[in-house]
Amino acid sequence: MFEKLGSFIVRRRKGVLIIFLLGTLAAGAVGSLAFGKLDSGGYSDANSESAQATKYVIEKFKVQEPIITLVVDSKAGVSDPQVAANALALEKEIGAVKGISKVYSYWSTGGAPTMRSTDGKAGFILVYANLKSNDFDGFSSLGNTIQQKFDGNYKGLEVYAGGGAVITHAINHRIEKDLFLAESIAIPLTFLLLIFVFGAMVASVMPLFVGVTAILGSFFLIYLLTQFTNVSVFALNLITGLGLGLGIDYALLMVNRFREELHHGKSVEDSVITTVATAGKTVFYSGLTVFVTMASLLFFPLNFLKSFGYAGIAVISLAVLGAVIALPALLALLGEKVDKGVVRRSAITPKEDGRWAQTARTVMRRPMPVVIAAVTILGIMAMPVANIAFAQIDSRVLPASDRAAISSQMIETRFDGLLGSPIEVVVPNGVGHESEISNFLNQVKNVAGVVRIGAFETYGKDIRVQVVSSVASRSTASEEVIHSIRALDKPTGTLIGGAAADFTDSQDGIANKLPFALGWIALTVLILIFIFTGSIILPLKAIILNALSLCATLGAITWIFIDGHLKWLVGDFTVTGTLDTGSVILVAVVVFGLSMDYELFLLSRIREEHLSGKTNVESVAVGLQRSARIITAAALLLAVVFATFMTSGVTSIKMLGFGVALAVLLDATLVRALLVPALMRLFGERNWWAPKWMQRFTLKH
Repeated sequence: MFEKLGSFIVRRRKGVLIIFLLGTLAAGAVGSLAFGKLDSGGYSDANSESAQATKYVIEKFKVQEPIITLVVDSKAGVSDPQVAANALALEKEIGAVKGISKVYSYWSTGGAPTMRSTDGKAGFILVYANLKSNDFDGFSSLGNTIQQKFDGNYKGLEVYAGGGAVITHAINHRIEKDLFLAESIAIPLTFLLLIFVFGAMVASVMPLFVGVTAILGSFFLIYLLTQFTNVSVFALNLITGLGLGLGIDYALLMVNRFREELHHGKSVEDSVITTVATAGKTVFYSGLTVFVTMASLLFFPLNFLKSFGYAGIAVISLAVLGAVIALPALLALLGEKVDKGVVRRSAITPKEDGRWAQTARTVMRRPMPVVIAAVTILGIMAMPVANIAFAQIDSRVLPASDRAAISSQMIETRFDGLLGSPIEVVVPNGVGHESEISNFLNQVKNVAGVVRIGAFETYGKDIRVQVVSSVASRSTASEEVIHSIRALDKPTGTLIGGAAADFTDSQDGIANKLPFALGWIALTVLILIFIFTGSIILPLKAIILNALSLCATLGAITWIFIDGHLKWLVGDFTVTGTLDTGSVILVAVVVFGLSMDYELFLLSRIREEHLSGKTNVESVAVGLQRSARIITAAALLLAVVFATFMTSGVTSIKMLGFGVALAVLLDATLVRALLVPALMRLFGERNWWAPKWMQRFTLKH
């Protein structure tokens, strides 16, 4: 199949390339429209009990959440007549802003205690707007408008703009700005490294060709998705990182094989056909393993994680398409000109035997000590995982100096925030069952952490009661409170909602779907690697090694982002003592997928050498010699791309950049260069064993 594809591409090289380029340019133009339609939320389980309770409170009880919360601070105190007059004037000006439906404040509501700071020096102004639930552009735009107009000094009052719309704009704007900075660093630096790796100017453009076209095409696919579902703004970073990273990986493999065939005396046409039939096949199956790994994110109920699944599937598909179809067409047109602009001649001609083969033979002479040493290092790196704790993204992902983060911090420290985020008890058709509800609430009162039970609120036949807890809404302690309340005997149909319940349902949703996601990854990867290698042992070994590498990466992430070490390396961030659950899962899935990428690169060449008649030891040595340089170079370049994410001011993006960069470097050195050859030596010819009845399902190389 791949040989026929190569022949077709060679015959239709110009047409294939022109169609691909025109399609990419059109996709990029339309895809740019996606930027204003992306969501900065998506951390809730839309089908959960808390989501139903929120919908009930909004639709039945007509309760509307403010989109912006302003803190008005004054040394004179909120009761000072001049402070009150200026605050009311500010409230009036805010209400006149286009798009704002209503504004309430501590002063206009007669001094509501929940709207005054505990020290009596500051009060709230709450801003509302009638926006559609998916109008993310309008939501963010209003946040920006209010912050630009009113944040700062107003007639002697210090005003801090915060709340959902302001934080959304702050995160979105910073991600867009950080993305530009990361790309402006990554692309030139990557190109310089590519020149060194390829040794020629023309060849060095090939990975950027695949990567950039994959990114532009992915933006288009994400734009189409925004017409049907919510997509997280954080997906942009993954598209950029994976697009450039996989473009580098796949182009390195393809160009290196094309050069190898040329230097063996084949014609340009035959070299392209062989490249597609060998390296192209590896790229396709490698991309397929990353594809199915990223698809596991679609199991989770949170749109935040689903968005990364969409982004990953899009960019992987287009990177494979570019590497297997468009790049060979370009190589067929360039021919031997691929080596034009020589910078480092030694990089142009692949060596048949060299230091990688020598390294493999050295490792295979003493495989057991190498395995013990490597596993020990990975184990030590994984130890901090014992301290891992989970939460969700909030304003603290922003730099502490950001005005939106400062406002959120003030709300948390100077106001009784727990009164502002109560547990919602909603009883549909509860009228007539007041005694049963009261009995339930008497039990709720005895739950550890509950400090106050509110009054009954009735709308039609429905009853709503607010319960105040003494623990932070988005914490492990709040999960225990919600689980305890839900475990009580309660009136039929009772819904438990509010911020704490939303957090609990999100964490439970992830935990409940995690076994399915892990099972999907394990099963599909085992099947794909078996089909590709014809071995029972190699797929199992690959999963175990990748799990070890992943644990080491998560240990390092915990040590840095929970314990607060190495800020000089990754940049300053707010230490919260927790990691965002969704971001950790994202890092784990991306790392696992990329590790499988490199695994197939290596196993493909080892298997090719083994099928040519070489012994197990020699096939490993030669396979490592011909692929380890590519893997190491690809890992270094991919690490550079993701390491630039550490320049981001958003902690979760910083963590993604560090985690992936570290993982691919570990994988390309400690795992692929040492552990894989050592274990291949220990298993010997058993590496390639499979029952005869299963061998008919394997790929013919």
